[in-house]
Amino acid sequence: MVMATENTTVKGVIARSKGAPVEVVDVIVPPPGPGEAVVDVSTCGVCHTDVAYRDGDINDDYPFLLGHEATGTVSEIGEGVTHVAVGDHVVLNWRAVCGQCRACRRGEPWYCFDTHNAATPMTLSDGTALTPALGIGAFAEKTLVHALQCTKVDPELDDAAAGLIGCGVMAGFGAAVNTGAVTRGDSVAVIGCGGVGDAAIAGAVLAGATTVIAVDTVASKLEVARRFGATDLVDASQTDPVEAIRALTGGNGADVVVDAVGIPATYRQAFYARDLAGTVVLVGVPDQEATVELPLIDVFGRGGALKSSWYGDCLPERDFPMIASLALQGRFPLQEFVTERVGLGDVEEAIASAADGKVLRSVVVI
Repeated sequence: MVMATENTTVKGVIARSKGAPVEVVDVIVPPPGPGEAVVDVSTCGVCHTDVAYRDGDINDDYPFLLGHEATGTVSEIGEGVTHVAVGDHVVLNWRAVCGQCRACRRGEPWYCFDTHNAATPMTLSDGTALTPALGIGAFAEKTLVHALQCTKVDPELDDAAAGLIGCGVMAGFGAAVNTGAVTRGDSVAVIGCGGVGDAAIAGAVLAGATTVIAVDTVASKLEVARRFGATDLVDASQTDPVEAIRALTGGNGADVVVDAVGIPATYRQAFYARDLAGTVVLVGVPDQEATVELPLIDVFGRGGALKSSWYGDCLPERDFPMIASLALQGRFPLQEFVTERVGLGDVEEAIASAADGKVLRSVVVI
């Protein structure tokens, strides 16, 4: 066990205020308290959630220490930590289940209502407390997290790819496999072919879906979706996606429709593009002000299930190593999600690319 007693100063990327460009600054990382760990960050993907934090769409608890799709090596652990040891290679997760809340007690820990984060704040040099994105804050050379946020994975996997399991890939894969329960012979439609949508497509293929329909308004994103296993492409800028999905599924609609966008228009499309008794899975995170109106008779008459997928309804300790293993076996195209590798000083540009949908993932290499 390595028990640190002094603060460490590292470089990290923060969003200081809404609308301001991100900055590379000195970040003070305190020694880990009980149940906590310090991780030397190797890589961290640039996710749309980082865009939302920078733009104030999550909350206004500035300044934010951005970044959460991360890999690294545990360098220090606090009192009582047995879950990981110094030297462990880990992917960070933002839903470290508590094991004690009512969801955990009823055997559904993927819905945990009291997930763990580090209690000790990281700060700026002047003592200003930082809010770490999703409780992680990994656009930094080191970060402080709860030890249960560290999930060990095979170190043979490329770090830049492995870190993406920690958010976008897990969210999409889990939306199809865990929440949507896609199985052999199913028809699946995925609306929105960014990183999360493409992970849902790849997950559906792995689960045995025979018809996998990719829907987007950008032709280039549809071609990328084909690489992840989409059998059919629907350009929603040129045709009604609901009618197109029905036509590709014998006039019935898909067994599972994943909305990886999360706006009212795409949710309505997902609702009406599913078969009777089919399943809609919402994994795209909606704006806080967004609303959707559906005829209640249609909700009743079409049956099936309307589900939200929180982090792909995953258990990191179960699902992260599984996806890593599938990738190493060549059965899941994890490496394909890495579009480019950048440095800490390139985060503002990478966030702009993520917001514009120009990349699947830029990955910061630290």
